[in-house]
Amino acid sequence: MSAATPPFRDPQLPFAKRVDDLMSRLTLDEKTAFLHQFAPAVERLGIAPFRTGQEALHGVAWMGPATVFPQAVGLGATWNEELVRRVGEAVSKEARAMRARDDRVGLNVWSPTVNLLRHPLWGRNEEGYSEDPRLTSAVATAYTRGLRGDHPAYWRTAPVLKHWLAHNNETDRDTSSSSVRPRVLHEYDLRAFRDTVEAGAVAGVMPAYNLVNGRPNHLSPHLGRHLRTWTQEDLLVCSDAGAPSNLVDSEHYFDTHEEATAAALRAGVDSFTDHGTDSSKIVARVRGALDAGLLTEADVDAAVRRQLSVRFRLGEFDPEHDPYAGAADTGADFDTPEHRALAREAAEQAVVLLKNDGVLPMAPETRVAVVGLLADECKLDWYSGTLIHRSTPLEGLYERFGADRVSFAEGVDRVRLRTADGRFLHVLPADDASAEAPGTEGALDPALLAGRTDLPPLTTDAVGTELALIDWGEGVLTLRAPDGRYLSVAEDGFVRASADQPGGWVVQETFRLEPHDDGHLLRHTGTGRPVQVAADGVKVAAPDAAAGAAAGSAGSADAEVFELVVVERGEDAVTRVAAGADVVVVVAGNDPHINGRETEDRTTLRLPAQQERLLRAARAANPATVLALVSAYPYAVGVETLPAVLWTAHGGQAAGTALARILAGDVSPAGRLPQTWYADDADLPGLLDYDVIGGRQTYLYFEGTPLFPFGHGLSYASFGYGDLTAQVRDGAVAVSFTVTNTGEVSADEVAQLYVRAEAPSVPRPRRELLAHRRLTLAPGASDRVSFEVPLSALAFWDVAHDRWRLEPGPYALLVGASSEDVRLSTTVTIDGEPAVPRPVGARGVQAVDFDEQSGTEIVDRTKAAGDAVAAVSGRTGELLYRDCDFGAGAAGVTVSVAGAGSVEVALDGGPAVAVLSPDAPTAGPYDYVELASAFTAEGVHDLRVTLRGALRLAHVGFSG
Repeated sequence: MSAATPPFRDPQLPFAKRVDDLMSRLTLDEKTAFLHQFAPAVERLGIAPFRTGQEALHGVAWMGPATVFPQAVGLGATWNEELVRRVGEAVSKEARAMRARDDRVGLNVWSPTVNLLRHPLWGRNEEGYSEDPRLTSAVATAYTRGLRGDHPAYWRTAPVLKHWLAHNNETDRDTSSSSVRPRVLHEYDLRAFRDTVEAGAVAGVMPAYNLVNGRPNHLSPHLGRHLRTWTQEDLLVCSDAGAPSNLVDSEHYFDTHEEATAAALRAGVDSFTDHGTDSSKIVARVRGALDAGLLTEADVDAAVRRQLSVRFRLGEFDPEHDPYAGAADTGADFDTPEHRALAREAAEQAVVLLKNDGVLPMAPETRVAVVGLLADECKLDWYSGTLIHRSTPLEGLYERFGADRVSFAEGVDRVRLRTADGRFLHVLPADDASAEAPGTEGALDPALLAGRTDLPPLTTDAVGTELALIDWGEGVLTLRAPDGRYLSVAEDGFVRASADQPGGWVVQETFRLEPHDDGHLLRHTGTGRPVQVAADGVKVAAPDAAAGAAAGSAGSADAEVFELVVVERGEDAVTRVAAGADVVVVVAGNDPHINGRETEDRTTLRLPAQQERLLRAARAANPATVLALVSAYPYAVGVETLPAVLWTAHGGQAAGTALARILAGDVSPAGRLPQTWYADDADLPGLLDYDVIGGRQTYLYFEGTPLFPFGHGLSYASFGYGDLTAQVRDGAVAVSFTVTNTGEVSADEVAQLYVRAEAPSVPRPRRELLAHRRLTLAPGASDRVSFEVPLSALAFWDVAHDRWRLEPGPYALLVGASSEDVRLSTTVTIDGEPAVPRPVGARGVQAVDFDEQSGTEIVDRTKAAGDAVAAVSGRTGELLYRDCDFGAGAAGVTVSVAGAGSVEVALDGGPAVAVLSPDAPTAGPYDYVELASAFTAEGVHDLRVTLRGALRLAHVGFSG
């Protein structure tokens, strides 16, 4: 190394020393500029620009053609960490190879998503792995290890976990607050992040849009208190897109953007994703905060240091030493045969056989009718790459059984739309000369269709065009021309057949048919405007006309009233092909861009009504009807009369081939449900109820009967379990048992180990996953499965003492094929730490550390840190603190409160013995006052506190 070479360029030095040297060379303005997602180059030091963020949830996304693997929830359904690690490795290799050709491809990848699938109506269910924190962290750890690579110093890509913290709703996602009690925080939401971070392959996290306990996640005190204590590595915290501005604009948490930016930076946010590529606004806010004394240069330095740490690990400053740089230059790691095979393997392992009365697998000579809205579809989602290869269920079945043995009916209604003057909507053919893509010759490239304005808009004529009307439920539909093009609305407002699939941040391919007079208005959902027929083509009405039409006023004259002429009902086509088949496969599910996606939660577990009608029609025509659900989330489906049901997430490029091979028995299904499938909407908690303990949520606490339980999945083989042993030793419980394939085909089994505390002093899970293993067994073969689980995994968060506690007593160990299919069990006795009463006489109680509550929510004690409790909507709420030890006696009680209202204190269910209320409302929600009252208690009692009015309670104390 030359004497003139600065130390930060010396690969022989530790990264930390190199970062120190580089930091010393950067000016404050240069460091400030680094805080935006698009960090500029520093030419005087030879530093290149850097962008945080590259989506890579199940393949490299948004950057063109890439291998598309199953959705994350599908990867979770494999219960196979080694497979998922290989998928992560393939994705990171493609990211490197793509970057070699296009420097827009980033190496700081924003994935995986480890938000727990607590509520199945969450629109982003497809992005998570499981409702269980241990399964989630196991799969996420595997994926991040694949993304990171195995070099001890350099990383192939730098994974960032999404979305910190307790984020499970799209409804009001940037203004809603998740009320998360301490036990749920530690035992559930933090656990998935912690285990993955501690595994050592995570570069950082992204905070979520929502608030937790009244405080925006971008100000989360847990970033410093917990996250950054779990690893010695510098963790990079990247904001979600637009979230820094939300602190002022939608959440109104601060009055100025300078205050908000300073608070987020001090809380631990290191990179601000805001205003796209324009960094000027963020830079100006940081400078304003510095000038106002809201920030110091040391605050800026801490964030920049963490950014640079990631950049060094990615080999940016050592291209000649980076083991992942050279190979990518050849492009050899992009769309390889190995990656194509892996995509198929992952899709096969993700299929879950939910029910089978013997109709599956299908024999080679079977005549198959494949029907349904998704039968000839290979759907992508918002975080998919562009398909290079694709297979639909229909294509897979053609390939496996032969086109002469497979019949098909999509099952959509075929319609024409007639205008008031008797003409029909007409779609010009795709091969019209004006439909050629600019700068191309011949055929139209379907990938370039959506949003185009050079195509001719729809017109009307005497015959019209027969359109496929696809009903996705909740009144939302798409319309497709005979050549496969979807009707779409471009920026100029004209309706064109110009999309290969529904998609985009705002979907422009969905409509609603609204009854109006003697016909229907066709309302475009993207703009909210009705369709009208004008001299220059079919378009959406102008905004003022749309408002009139929506209100039913005279303005509706500008909107066309259509008569819906049904040429063929979808059920009739299904009945026709189903009757002549040996087996009918109904492929149902969702389009990942419609009725359940980012920004939009679902409203029901039910299948859309049209798909239920198709299923009934198929079943009525042919009892041998198999339901194959292809969806991003669970459904509640009546399965009693169906001989077989399967589920798979949207499986990427190999989805159809994989499903066909499962149906034919080439592969025995072994996917397992990563979340509970509830039988009815009535079984679900409120979407915003984040208290999995109090709300009895997920398989951990749910006391009803699910449609299909967590961990469920059948096989074409059968498996026996035996020889269970369990022993407590050296701070762990060692469990062993034997699994034997008692069937006639080779197959995978997923052996699962659960635990249940038999005599808990607080509510504990009905059963809780401790470990699992997916293993492959030939017919008659056995394998000995052994797990060693640390006793700490059996602990719970003791709110009385603000720490983990392993409770003594008996624990049932349950071994089986699902959370409900228990084959073996035994009990071990643990010598833990006995419960002791809360020492309230010495330290009082923090309001948030309740054992039970009703009618309350947790709110922010201050804008920076701490929790308080308030009655929901300023009404009445109650808190219960069990086994409070007042010692020799208390003679007074104090409460720390803000707002207006009253606090009532009672013992053991008796009447209030003290009522405390401020003389006047406090100046603000964070202006706490201490109120005191006489109070007498000694010994151990349950303490009951009632809140009335708009009052925040932070602490209850007692004096002798």
